[in-house]
Amino acid sequence: MERKTFFNNLFTRRNTTVADRRRKPRLPKARVMKVLVVDDSRTVVHSLRTVLEQDGYFVMEAYDGMTAIELAKTHRPDLILMDVIMPGLNGFQATRKIRKDPITHKIPIIIISATEQPTEQFWLSKLGANDFLGKPIIRGELFTKVETQLSPDMVVA
Repeated sequence: MERKTFFNNLFTRRNTTVADRRRKPRLPKARVMKVLVVDDSRTVVHSLRTVLEQDGYFVMEAYDGMTAIELAKTHRPDLILMDVIMPGLNGFQATRKIRKDPITHKIPIIIISATEQPTEQFWLSKLGANDFLGKPIIRGELFTKVETQLSPDMVVA
């Protein structure tokens, strides 16, 4: 798949799934929120970084599970967006290690995966993932899930 085509197809827009965020008033952020994006694809990381930074988030990146764990311990991000299939330590293993560590166990984790199998989602919830986001990513759904995890008491329309 050509890089430009992949980049264009990573995010989709569905008007029926999520309300149009451009018309919805956004709550002011009390501080800049740190998001750790973990994916072995540099294109996916770049795409997520771009849309998150456009919305005012500070983005850190990791391309494997071990680096993600180290960054989570060192920088304590407010949220982790984690791919499942990666070389070395995969998303399942990294999520389990993050949940077992007293320093990082409360950091919300949203798993991002192209396979939306019920068994995968079941195991991810058992491992401690807070939410799941399928690929291709629906931009409005991404922000709805991110905002929900960062402000659990906020009701997202």
